[in-house]
Amino acid sequence: MAMVKNQKLKLLYLMKIFLEKTDDEHMLTIPQLIEELKGYGVSVERKSLYGDIEALRSFGLDIVRCKSKTTGYFVAGRAFELPELKILADAVASSRFLTEKKSAQLIGKIESLASEPQSKSLQRQIYVRGRVKNQNEKIYYNVDTINQAIAQKKPVSFRYFEYCIDWQHARHWKKRYRRNGQKYRAFPYALLWDSENYYMTAYYEKYGGLSNFRVDKMDRMEIIENGDCERLDLPLFDAAEYSKEIFGMHSGKEEDVTLRVDNSLIGVVLDRFGEETEISRASGSSFFIRVKVIVSPILLSRIFEFGGRVEIVEPKSLIEEYSRLVEESLSRYRQV
Repeated sequence: MAMVKNQKLKLLYLMKIFLEKTDDEHMLTIPQLIEELKGYGVSVERKSLYGDIEALRSFGLDIVRCKSKTTGYFVAGRAFELPELKILADAVASSRFLTEKKSAQLIGKIESLASEPQSKSLQRQIYVRGRVKNQNEKIYYNVDTINQAIAQKKPVSFRYFEYCIDWQHARHWKKRYRRNGQKYRAFPYALLWDSENYYMTAYYEKYGGLSNFRVDKMDRMEIIENGDCERLDLPLFDAAEYSKEIFGMHSGKEEDVTLRVDNSLIGVVLDRFGEETEISRASGSSFFIRVKVIVSPILLSRIFEFGGRVEIVEPKSLIEEYSRLVEESLSRYRQV
């Protein structure tokens, strides 16, 4: 009875064998295909197997016949090429947002899109252990809840935590909830990725505008089914443009900023603001850019890291704030 049932699944098993066992460097002959099918409890004659292969071709499977010393068959066209799978697996492995466990699970799923020989090749090249990884397994549930809330246009509630020093603790630090553990209520608009972290961009009533919350620092998240949170009417909200403008995912005042930048940093500027960024000549060795960004300590620290190669031209208030921070830092070292 089992043999009869398996015979009905013959084409499915044959497709599975082709996808898992063959690629452009690994083919199977007709006798080998017959042997593989036997492993699934399916008996097949050589003549009918040719017809089965043609049926799979008609279905859309790109099966190539290769004739050399022996005639073999393999699947040529796949949804993803091996280099593409390598890029995806590398991105998962290097992501600090993902836990080590989840990274391994996702890479396993990516590997399943390749043949078994190709999958083994990926396993030898992708390294997860030893990388800095997030430890919060609840992140994925948070992402799912936020996506649902965005789709349903509903607010969410959650607790938000930060880390602080605690010398009494075994690790000398601990998790501390903001607002004494009281829940935040906000209307999510988008999930954005920046500097290896996931952020929820949401309207937060207390600040009367958009704020950004680290998804991995949220817990007890839930959708408010009958919420009375105010929601901004942002029909033209552009997540990509917003992400570019906020420059570091920290809330602050949005301003038009003009910078004088050394020519050697043109690549950095285009990476950060995009190739559509307008530049103008400042001198033979520098250029001006005018960008709309969120003014925050992160912005100032990034300007500082380039030393004299980036200069704030305007607004004056930003120049004064930057000067104050630099002077404050210098005063610390003058005391040494």
